[in-house]
Amino acid sequence: MKKVLIISYYWPPAGGPGVQRWLKFVTYLRDFGIEPIVYIPDNPTYPIIDEGLLNELPKGIKVLKHPIFEPYALANKIGGKSSSTISKGIIPPQKSQSRLQKLMLWVRGNIFIPDARKYWIKPSVKFLAKAIKKEGIDTIITTGPPHSLHLIGTKLKRELKVTWIADFRDPWTSIGYHKKLLLTKWSQKKHENLEQQVLNKADKIIVTSNGTKLEFEQKTEQPIYVITNGFEPVVINDVVLDAKFSIAHIGSLLSERNPVNLWKALAELIQEHEVFKAAFELKLAGVVSETIITSLKDIGLEKYTKVLGYVSHKEAQLLQRQSRVLLLIEIDSEETKMIIPGKLFEYLQSNRPILGIGPKGADFSVILKETNTGVFYEYHEIEAIKKQIMSYFELFLQDNLLVRPTHIENYTRKSLTGRLAEVIKN
Repeated sequence: MKKVLIISYYWPPAGGPGVQRWLKFVTYLRDFGIEPIVYIPDNPTYPIIDEGLLNELPKGIKVLKHPIFEPYALANKIGGKSSSTISKGIIPPQKSQSRLQKLMLWVRGNIFIPDARKYWIKPSVKFLAKAIKKEGIDTIITTGPPHSLHLIGTKLKRELKVTWIADFRDPWTSIGYHKKLLLTKWSQKKHENLEQQVLNKADKIIVTSNGTKLEFEQKTEQPIYVITNGFEPVVINDVVLDAKFSIAHIGSLLSERNPVNLWKALAELIQEHEVFKAAFELKLAGVVSETIITSLKDIGLEKYTKVLGYVSHKEAQLLQRQSRVLLLIEIDSEETKMIIPGKLFEYLQSNRPILGIGPKGADFSVILKETNTGVFYEYHEIEAIKKQIMSYFELFLQDNLLVRPTHIENYTRKSLTGRLAEVIKN
């Protein structure tokens, strides 16, 4: 059986969609004649922990570990909540950033290039060069972010005769938060040069959206394959739908994922319709930015909102099926239209309607239409959003609010692993 080494920073008990992507690829690769070996840090500092994912680890998979020096561990002791918030990807608006937060962002962007896991590169190359020869591995896969793992790939490619596949779960220099890192011109150029190096030296590149593929095709002639995230089919029996007309967002709500017009539309419906006012509830599960909380307070939605905090993957799946409408929100910018939130694929099997809000031309709007699972609006379309919510509410009152998905089998984890196996074997 062909052996493949997967180099990943995130692995259970880390939480989040980036973990689940490769956890499930590893689970199913054997079904396609490929034996995965996983390499992870021995002492990582994960911003989110989900112990429940440990129960989903496939049996018999060899996992290699090597220590990592983690600046975030030290930063958390010094910066406390400020450091922890930034490490989770929540960057406050510039006008409300403290001096400490600005300093941390500057250090993150200009000292830790490409990221704070850069100190794992050199020891990993030395450790893996021996392991690859010992195990008879001829193919390696690096998955980022953190993009420093791709630099492990560049060095192993140079030292050994291996095929190297670089998996980009998110873009690099074009990702939304990159501009917030207070980069100097030198640092920006350094990031761009490293990105170019990875794109040109990898034998094959995997991305999660067509938008990212189009971007990378302007930077390299190497073959690029789109393999989106996906979902693991899960049957949950005897699901009891929420008694209230609940609209739920399950996942991180960052500062710039703040659909103010949606909040205004909901506030107006509450003022205009007593029945809606009595039935409505907004549920937010996951890390929620203070900017979002402040907006909800200012608009008058605080008493209608339940902030549930981080929930396990299992709890999230149940919440998705209990809620009446699911929210899918992406940052309103040109750079983020290529981002397909991982939660979308979990949403697909919930049989609940999805209300998507994002930038014009968002890649995920195509999937909503293709699968008949929801609708999409741009941030500014307040009247259309308001009309759509009222339409959902009327169906809720008739006990007829549901969707009939189509073609979602294309996004199951096993189906996507089959596509990955083809890329590996080609």
